[in-house]
Amino acid sequence: GLAPRAHRKPHGPVVPMRDPIDMTGKVAIVTGGGRGVGRGITTRLLEAGAEVVICGRNEPESLPSADGRTAVFITADVREPEQIDRVIELATGRFGRLDLLVNNAGGAPPADAATASPRFSEAILRLNLIAPLVFAQKANAWMQTQEGGGCILNISSVSAVRPSPGTAAYGAAKAGLLSLTTSLAVEWAPKVRVNAIVAGLIRTEQASLHYGN
Repeated sequence: GLAPRAHRKPHGPVVPMRDPIDMTGKVAIVTGGGRGVGRGITTRLLEAGAEVVICGRNEPESLPSADGRTAVFITADVREPEQIDRVIELATGRFGRLDLLVNNAGGAPPADAATASPRFSEAILRLNLIAPLVFAQKANAWMQTQEGGGCILNISSVSAVRPSPGTAAYGAAKAGLLSLTTSLAVEWAPKVRVNAIVAGLIRTEQASLHYGN
């Protein structure tokens, strides 16, 4: 029979486990990557070896960093197509490629659906649905031309798949983002993969402000 596990001789040197998410040599853009969920995603990508460009309307007090790499920040409002172009140009100009786009920027203040103005609802849809679509279009145009293609990851929400009282337009936009994801995945395959994450409650500074402890 076999010797007890504690007395078995090892068959070779112990090899440290390789990070299953190895992004060495890859380039990513994370919208809204300076705080909250986006900051967590950015930090994890840096830990995995990626170069990361982040954007937002305001520069964070500190930039995400890990393993000797720091995210590159550019001021941009993702609701403005020409500002999206600037983000793409920075990433590809500095690093020569674009492997991953994370459409993370989004959100909505609470509003009563019965009295929300058309202008307010349109602004919510622009940020949470139209902006990810335009950013995805521009990223796809680059990814389709490079070896290895690329990946687009849309951050959706449980508000897309259950009632969202107080943030009805936001929930509708996130539901639209799920539909958009499946359509783009079919249209842009096999060179570019498009996926969505239906996120629930995540511990961030905004969650603490909204929900308390």
